[in-house]
Amino acid sequence: MSRGDLLVRAIDGLVPYDAGLAMQAEAVAARRAGGVPDILFLLEHAPVVTLGRNAAASGVLATAEELEAAGVELKRSERGGQATYHGPGQIVGYPIVDLRALRIGVAQYVRGLEETMIRAAGAFGVAAGRRDGIVGVFADSGRGPKLGAVGVRVSRGIAFHGFAFNVAPNLDHYRFIVPCGLTAVGVASLASLLGQAPPIPAVREALVAAFADVFDLTPTR
Repeated sequence: MSRGDLLVRAIDGLVPYDAGLAMQAEAVAARRAGGVPDILFLLEHAPVVTLGRNAAASGVLATAEELEAAGVELKRSERGGQATYHGPGQIVGYPIVDLRALRIGVAQYVRGLEETMIRAAGAFGVAAGRRDGIVGVFADSGRGPKLGAVGVRVSRGIAFHGFAFNVAPNLDHYRFIVPCGLTAVGVASLASLLGQAPPIPAVREALVAAFADVFDLTPTR
């Protein structure tokens, strides 16, 4: 018997970062009020570099002019973590979940988000894994470049923000930042590892299935 329902919202097209924040704020309020079950938004952002709450400006290597020329926005974020990049070809997952209802803490939740991406990668024949002391998911069973990032915020028991999983983003855009504060790790995507990108809808479904299984929730649409 599952712990509850998971309302899945897969959004087509590119979502501006600020619109994603507004979407989450509305969902957090609704979840706190008990009007909706846990929600999982899956979307792709327009190109943007974001800095987490504790991120230093030195995590951005590009000038404002270079970012503008490449069509990449720069935004501060209330999530945890350092500098990261979002853009087309990367699936961003924003779960809005009540950790108290799931009876888990923040550390266990973060591990669950990592496990979600590890299982989704495995569905396409990519062996991903963790690295000791570093949040995120890495290729080659944890020994290779970074494939997925995690950054969350928890407010009065409700978790939001979430994870970013690289399917086929423009990896060249990562030169603008020190990804997640890691200087010597590198960044990968399913496309770079497999030689071609799996379809975004198929990867979305793999992420939904993995997330629901990890957290024992029943997906609904």
